[in-house]
This record gives sequence, C-alpha cells and structure tokens, in this order.
Amino acid sequence: MKAVLVLAALALAACLRTLPTIPVEIAGVEFRVEVARSESEKARGLMHRRVLGERRGMIFVYDADEHLSFWMKNTKVPLTLAFLARDGEILQVEELKPLSLRPATSLRAARYALELPAGSLQRLGVAPGDRVRLPADFP
Repeated sequence: MKAVLVLAALALAACLRTLPTIPVEIAGVEFRVEVARSESEKARGLMHRRVLGERRGMIFVYDADEHLSFWMKNTKVPLTLAFLARDGEILQVEELKPLSLRPATSLRAARYALELPAGSLQRLGVAPGDRVRLPADFP
C-alpha cells in the first residue's frame, strides 16, 4: 500500500512540476512563459492543466527551423498558438480548442511555438508579421 501511495505522489509531483520561465513582450504587454526544451517537456506541454493565467503560457524551443505540428490531446484550456521565426516574428496564428485531435501545422518552417490563453493575440491586435520580443540571451 505504501508503494502505491509513493508512486501516486511521484506521479502527481511530475504533473505539477513547472518549467523555468522567461518574460516575453507582445505589443507592450509582458507574459511569463514556461520554456519547453526537451522532447519530454515538449510532448507534455500544457496537458492536464485546468487553468492558465491571463499573462502565462509556454514557448517550445527547437534547434533549427522546421515545420511544426501541435494538437490539443489532454489539453483542457483553449489556447492561441503562434509559430515564430528565430527573431520573434509571428509567422502564423492558430486558435486551438480544448481536447481537439486536429493538428495545427506551420505553413512555414518555424523556430519556436508560443502557446498563450485563447484570444490573447487578437485582444492585443497582434497578427502575423508582428514580433514577440524575446529576452536578449534567449535561447
């Protein structure tokens, strides 16, 4: 019985573990975003979260520009997904529905993918061609 409780506690801790965060600026507004670098961090993404703060999100970092594809399996909060070039230019924006298995794929090769609360970019009047300001020492 103790072993089962220990395993359950470890599983819960792994789900609750947060990643390092960085500030990003979009249209003069700062967001704090978790940084997903490893394959396991990227695979988990924002899955199983019930809430995401208004100025929170996650940025997925890739070593080279590539065509990226995301879905919302086990992701319960609606998200805005922006595919970004290395310099922070927004290449494409997609609105993602909770638990959807429909992939959102970048039309152009991208270096980063940025997930924010649904509608964030639209509310800021931000569109493809605009830039996300990343920290100078990023990645």
